[in-house]
Amino acid sequence: MREILMVIDMQNDFVDGALGTSEAVHIVDKVVAKIQEFDGEIIVTYDSHLENYMETREGKYLPIPHCIKGTKGWELNAKVQEALDKKGEYKTIHKPTFGSTELINLLKGCTETDTKAILIGLCTDICVVSNAMLLKANYPEMDIVVDAKCCAGVTVEKHLAALEVMKSCQIEVINE
Repeated sequence: MREILMVIDMQNDFVDGALGTSEAVHIVDKVVAKIQEFDGEIIVTYDSHLENYMETREGKYLPIPHCIKGTKGWELNAKVQEALDKKGEYKTIHKPTFGSTELINLLKGCTETDTKAILIGLCTDICVVSNAMLLKANYPEMDIVVDAKCCAGVTVEKHLAALEVMKSCQIEVINE
């Protein structure tokens, strides 16, 4: 079976920067361990905004500049980056919004019944759930797994709510 680890938005601004939380800081070592232990393909997403972020629809609803491309906040957490560098080869996706159609395109031609996507990262209730749902909509027979111990939400309550939504949509949630 083809296994793909999807490391979602483990960027400084979501860990301990502009939108960071203690829960996000708490999962960093778990994410690093998951990357180190994983034996398969890895895809890393970056939330990527431009200087005009505050003029975008997202900026109007979330008026906190974050993950501005090229800034320290946009970069991956140093421990996560180090783990990925030691792994070697991985693909990156720079996404301007929550979910990524590029992620869907990277999987074109995969055999759904022989592919397992494992999602980890930030934020459970925004980008993790968005990408999990895009995968489910485009690849309904794919084995999609979210590792809850390697995810954190904007709040604990929203993290738990997102996990419940994903379970309702037949996405497997492990390590709750």
